[in-house]
Amino acid sequence: MTWKITLEYDGTKFHGWQEQLNARTIMGELRKAAEPLFQAPVDLQGAGRTDAGVHALGQVAHLRVKSRAKFSTDAIRRALNDALPAEIAVLAVEDAGPRFHARHDAVSRSYIYQISTRKNAFAKRHVWWIKEALDLQAMTDAAKLIEGRHDFDCFRAADPSKPGESTIVVVNHAALEEHEDLILFRIEASHFLWRMVRRLVGVLVKVGRHELTTQQFGGLLEGECDPKWKISEWTAPASGLFLERIAYR
Repeated sequence: MTWKITLEYDGTKFHGWQEQLNARTIMGELRKAAEPLFQAPVDLQGAGRTDAGVHALGQVAHLRVKSRAKFSTDAIRRALNDALPAEIAVLAVEDAGPRFHARHDAVSRSYIYQISTRKNAFAKRHVWWIKEALDLQAMTDAAKLIEGRHDFDCFRAADPSKPGESTIVVVNHAALEEHEDLILFRIEASHFLWRMVRRLVGVLVKVGRHELTTQQFGGLLEGECDPKWKISEWTAPASGLFLERIAYR
């Protein structure tokens, strides 16, 4: 049997999605909740790997198990939620075909990054508080340049699990929105490079602070990485990043 699992989580206390030895992860907690339920090993795979401290509003995973027992989707959802820690919630469980693959079948992924323009006593774990004034128009103009096909070599961290990975990504949508004390950066693409979204946000903030021009930002999108710019040090904190949605055909 194969099920499509949609879940949300607060990633603050976890070492990301992917299972690791001697580290608490979202996938590891999901496995610990599922295997006692089915009394059998389960095959789990997520649509996207979120880093340590990153959250999700709509992560998708497939759960595959060889079991003769019959379970309704609602019974699975309730049982998993009872067993999972408070920071992880299963939103939906759906029957899926035996070949459904959460990662390979996904056609796009979207993220939201939250920047707070004021100190917030309740949302510290879910925003990046920027104390300085930001030029939102300059950031918006730069964000518009992200859409389309670009070489994001300047914005990625080398992923040891993907040697020789292409740095070309087609971005379907990228935009900034202002909601009272929040600046929201939304981006959608078929896939993302490791740390790509957080580094885009970090560089957009440099534009907002007038430490980088929109023209210089455009050059970075074509893979023109100036050695004097330490983009890895400009990476936005994990706290403000949310995996928003996984889209399927």
